[in-house]
Amino acid sequence: MKKLTLPEQGAEILFDVRDENIHLLESLFDVRISARGSSVTIEGQEEAIGSVERIFQDFSHLVSDGVEFSNGELAEAFRQIAQRSAESLRELFPRRIVVRTPVREVVPRSPNQVRYLQEMERSDLVFGIGPAGTGKTYLAVAMAISMLLRKAVRRIILARPAVEAGEKLGFLPGDMQEKINPYLRPLYDALYDMLDAEKVQRLIDRGVIEVAPIAFMRGRTLSNSFIIMDEAQNSTSEQMKMFLTRIGLNSKTVVTGDVTQVDLPSGQKSGLIESARILKHIGDISFCHFDHRDVVRHHLVRLIIQAYEKVDQ
Repeated sequence: MKKLTLPEQGAEILFDVRDENIHLLESLFDVRISARGSSVTIEGQEEAIGSVERIFQDFSHLVSDGVEFSNGELAEAFRQIAQRSAESLRELFPRRIVVRTPVREVVPRSPNQVRYLQEMERSDLVFGIGPAGTGKTYLAVAMAISMLLRKAVRRIILARPAVEAGEKLGFLPGDMQEKINPYLRPLYDALYDMLDAEKVQRLIDRGVIEVAPIAFMRGRTLSNSFIIMDEAQNSTSEQMKMFLTRIGLNSKTVVTGDVTQVDLPSGQKSGLIESARILKHIGDISFCHFDHRDVVRHHLVRLIIQAYEKVDQ
C-alpha cells in the first residue's frame, strides 16, 4: 500500500466527474485506488504500485509546471505507459511548445512532435515521415498559420498529389476543381480547425492561402511562402524534383508522407522514398520520423499501426 498527496488542482483533473481516469489506471495496472480529497491510496502488487506512483508524481510535477491536459490526453498517456510504448508522463508531455492560431493553441504531444516543430523553426526544408495520425500535416499547417500571422511569410501554399487509391481524375464527375477538391479536403479541414471559415475563404480569395495539386506548381518560384506537400509518398520522382526546385527565397517547405501507404501504380517509384535516400546527407535538410508512439487519434489506430509494423518486419 502507498499513500500520496496530489496538488488540489491536479486532484480535480485526475478525479474527473466519473473517476474515469482512476478506473482506467486500476484496470491497466491491476491496482485499487481510493481517494479522499487530494490524498490517494494505492493497493496492489509492489511493481504495479511503483508504476502508478511514478505516474502520479510526474502528473503532480506537470500540473505544478502549468501543463494543461485536454480531453482524452491523460487516458491515452496511461495506455502508452502501461503498454511500455512510453516510459513516463514527462516523456509524453515534454516542455510545452505552443503554436498559437486564432482558433486554438496547438501543442505537441510527443518528443518527436516537439522536435518536428523545432526543426520547422530552424530549417528551411523539413521532411515529416511516418504513419497516419501522428500529426505531421496538422502541426505543419499550424506552424504555417502561425508564421503567416506574425508576418514571417506572406503566403501559405498547400499541395497534394491528385493520385490516391488508384483513382484517376478523368473518371471522376465535375469540372477540374470539383475533381481535385476531394484530394485536397484534409488540408482544408486543418485550415478550418485553426482559422474562422470566413477568414479562410477571404485568404484563399486573395491568394494568401493556396490549396492545389502538385502539378499546379510547375514553372513557378515560391518565395516568401510556407509550402507544404502532403501525402508526398504518392508523388512521382519527377513531381518531387519539380516541387523541391520551386523553393524560393525566404520560404519554409515541409514535406509529409507515409511510406507504407503508397498508392502509385505498381513499379512506379515514390518521390518521397527516393528523395529521402538522395537528400539524407544534406545537413541543412531535416528529416523527422514518426511511429506508433506519436499517434494522436483513437488509441486503436496506434495498435493497428503496431500490428502492421510487426507484419512488415
